[in-house]
Order: sequence, then C-alpha cells, then structure tokens
Amino acid sequence: MKLNYYYRQEQFPITIVRPSLTYDTVLPVPIGGWTEYTIVDRIKKGKKIIVHGDGTSLFTITHADDFAKGFLGLLGHQQAIGESFHITSDEILTWNQIHQALAKAVGSEAKIVHIPSEILATFADELRGSLIGDKSTSVIFDNTKIKRFVPGFSAVIPFNRGIQKTIDWF
Repeated sequence: MKLNYYYRQEQFPITIVRPSLTYDTVLPVPIGGWTEYTIVDRIKKGKKIIVHGDGTSLFTITHADDFAKGFLGLLGHQQAIGESFHITSDEILTWNQIHQALAKAVGSEAKIVHIPSEILATFADELRGSLIGDKSTSVIFDNTKIKRFVPGFSAVIPFNRGIQKTIDWF
C-alpha cells in the first residue's frame, strides 16, 4: 500500500481507518441493491427477497453516528499515526437477521428466498468480490484497538433501532 510506504520511507503521517459497512439515517442503507430503496419496496409489497447463501454468515453493520465517535477520537491523536483501526459496531448479525430487522422496521415480514452466493455472482460480475469475498464468509471485527486509543468509544445504536430511523426518514 502506497500510504504505508510513504509513512515508513518519508514519515508522512497516516492513520488507516477500516469502517466496514456504515449507514446513516438519511442515506439508503446498503441492503440488497446497495444504493436504492428497492428491497424495502419489495418487503412492503409482501414480495420475496433474495438473501445470499443460507443467510447465516455473520456481518457487522455500523451506524454513522457510532462510527463518527471513534473517527473523531482519532483526529489529531499523535499515537494513532502509523496505526490501523477497525471502527465498527460490536453487534454481530446474520444476513437473515439483518433482513428481518429491515422488514420489521417497515412493519412487514421478510419473505426470504436463499440462493447460493456462487450462483448470484454469475449474474453480476461486479458483485463477485463483495458477495463471495465479504458477505458469504462470516466477518467479525475486533474493536479492542480503537477502544484502547479512544477511551469511551462504544457503538450504542443497534441495527434494529438505526434502521428504524432510516425507514422513518424515508
């Protein structure tokens, strides 16, 4: 990575932050189509939705307000220079749970249809890395380091509450 090179060779001050999947109240939560409201519309209409694999791989979704607390705590932090940090929620959910929480937020039921990730990836090459690399394998982050550098950092907005705010905004 070029930033690490410049840090090591030229003492260019860097701090690497890895947020994973972060959403906000006024931005569409990246579920399903990743940038649109389509999946919510399907749920509201009682239509089936696709969840990759068997829906049991684990993932972390972080509300932007929680991410901001960790990020702001790193700004100007001299000991953070040259370090890398995960800033995510400690809440770990399956993709089935994520979609069920989304459905509950719109006052409906998630009618989930599972399709193997490998098959879904054959229909959209641009999703292959995200689908096969990120979502079909369980992803659990360790926030010990950010908590050590930013005392008091804690992600306090559970997905079911954060997604409800997002849906209410829509």
